[in-house]
Amino acid sequence: MTEQEEVAPLKSLNSNDPTYITFMNNCREKAEGWWLDFSGIPVSYGAIKPGQALQMNTYLTHPWVFRASDGAKLLVNLSEVYFPTPAEYEEHGNPLYKPVYVTAPVYSLQEYCIRLIQKTVRKEDVNKLEIPEYLRQEISRPPDILRDIKALSAQRAM
Repeated sequence: MTEQEEVAPLKSLNSNDPTYITFMNNCREKAEGWWLDFSGIPVSYGAIKPGQALQMNTYLTHPWVFRASDGAKLLVNLSEVYFPTPAEYEEHGNPLYKPVYVTAPVYSLQEYCIRLIQKTVRKEDVNKLEIPEYLRQEISRPPDILRDIKALSAQRAM
């Protein structure tokens, strides 16, 4: 974790220092980019198809998170939250768009199985599964980016 990430809250602080990035989707599914606004509320910048990229003008203190089309967490440059780095420029003054890679994390076996069951078992049939109640509750709980951001903020405060 960089020094900026250790102290920066999970919200945009200002729009003073522009920076230029290209989000590259290296996942097998669409990746939706979310900018965290000045209140920490996620604002969608749309989905990037697998193998595609999105050029973005952003700012140094603007954090970003990504989610798969089913709401699952994705990584940005191997982190759950991406904080842009300072801008760089070509010798003629044009901005250099730095590549930033969106990838799927290595999910635990439990996370992977929960995602698979959520995709393949109808919601009304989850209660018929012969599994522990806590797993049934996890399967029934839909992804929630606000809940994820709150948990990430709490982790960073420790």
